Amino acid sequence: MGESLADSRPVKAFYSDHYVLPLPPGHRFPMRKYSLLRDRVRAQLSGVQLLEAPAALDGELALVHDPVYITAVAEGLLSPAQQREIGFPWSPAMAERARRSVGGTIAAARAALHEGVSAQLAGGTHHAYAAKGSGFCVFNDVAVAARLMQAEWQRHRPGALLRVLVIDLDVHQGNGTASIFARDDSVYTLSLHGARNFPFRKEPSDLDVELPDGCEDEAYLAALDGALEQVWAAHTRALPGLVFYVAGADPHEADRLGRLKLSLEGLAERDHRVLQACGQRGIPLAVSMAGGYGHDIERTVDVHQQTLAACWRHWQGCQARPR
Repeated sequence: MGESLADSRPVKAFYSDHYVLPLPPGHRFPMRKYSLLRDRVRAQLSGVQLLEAPAALDGELALVHDPVYITAVAEGLLSPAQQREIGFPWSPAMAERARRSVGGTIAAARAALHEGVSAQLAGGTHHAYAAKGSGFCVFNDVAVAARLMQAEWQRHRPGALLRVLVIDLDVHQGNGTASIFARDDSVYTLSLHGARNFPFRKEPSDLDVELPDGCEDEAYLAALDGALEQVWAAHTRALPGLVFYVAGADPHEADRLGRLKLSLEGLAERDHRVLQACGQRGIPLAVSMAGGYGHDIERTVDVHQQTLAACWRHWQGCQARPR
């Protein structure tokens, strides 16, 4: 998986050691993948510059989330039922990790708007709703970052609207994101996911593409191409000004929770097609690594690593284009 990526200025990617949350023994969430990915980037991806992911502020979170819920997370007031739905026991470290996960996506979005593409090594917390967390997601990083980028865009360009596109290719449907933006025409949500996988009660995105168990590369990529055609057809009058790409590793064939059968090569082609489609249209792209629960954690890290390498190659193209 090693690549020589030192031929131009590096692409920015955001990470924090706070991403690695200490969990009780036997917990099924693979926290170690974040530090393993960090180490891979440092050792093998010289074209990717790691920067500290900041902690999102209360005011930023409140652009999307209920203030009562923000306080409950910050002060340890989540009920046992709320903690079970999230999947993590509350601790100060859990609250800090949640803030940093959002802050990393905010930082990546800002960098993308200035430079064309950026990434973060976590995020993709798309099961979080405005007033609750779910499925290992406390706050919704993409939703908060989208709202904040729109606010900052208007502050610098009064009267202008930043249209946002969410391309969610995690294997699980982005139900929280769909719910948050359900009545917002300025944010278009696409989710390509396993039909029979979590969450079992889906929320309608602007475009949902459901895939059968065992879906392999060819069928998946055909479904992705068709979905992207529909997305661009819906934006003939005005293209999005920013794309959030939720690049889950969990469609991989060796994922414990994925139920699909994509190869490493198929996932590389997935990344290429998304990045190419946005690059051809000159749309800035903020990428989150999202889910990944491989039987062998190294295979999950392989998927995330090749996504980051693809971001760097895309960044080279951004550099070559006149701005």
